[in-house]
Amino acid sequence: MWLTNKVDVLEFHTVQVHSAQRSFFLPSVLKLKKYINMKFQKRVRFCREHIFLRDNFTCQYCYKKLPSKLLTIDHVMPLSRGGKNKWTNVVAACSKCNNVKGNKTPDEARMPLLTKPYAPKSLPQKKWMNKKSKYPEEWMPYLGAG
Repeated sequence: MWLTNKVDVLEFHTVQVHSAQRSFFLPSVLKLKKYINMKFQKRVRFCREHIFLRDNFTCQYCYKKLPSKLLTIDHVMPLSRGGKNKWTNVVAACSKCNNVKGNKTPDEARMPLLTKPYAPKSLPQKKWMNKKSKYPEEWMPYLGAG
């Protein structure tokens, strides 16, 4: 994109590369000259991680926030009773609550849900940048960390 003049180079690495005729510094931060419209999925993919993100890593029965390795997926209407494996029938639950509820509905188990399950249109973004991140120093002003 740089060589075809589709981007402006805002920063360069300190590393040089060499060709047969010349040498130059590698670009580090690029800026598009023209917006590229990205077509994203219209639906959020149904998977374990996205269920936990939707439910804010919180057990929907006891309301405890937990790391994903301590959460399970609970079917509000159990599969054994005709429940479906879909957004509106699954919630994040800790193992203890999931076991206590068993194959009952929340009403039968007297375990009200924190929030009603729904199919999200989008999900909160992961916090992908933290203090342990090893991004080049020249990127920091563009990532909001400088």
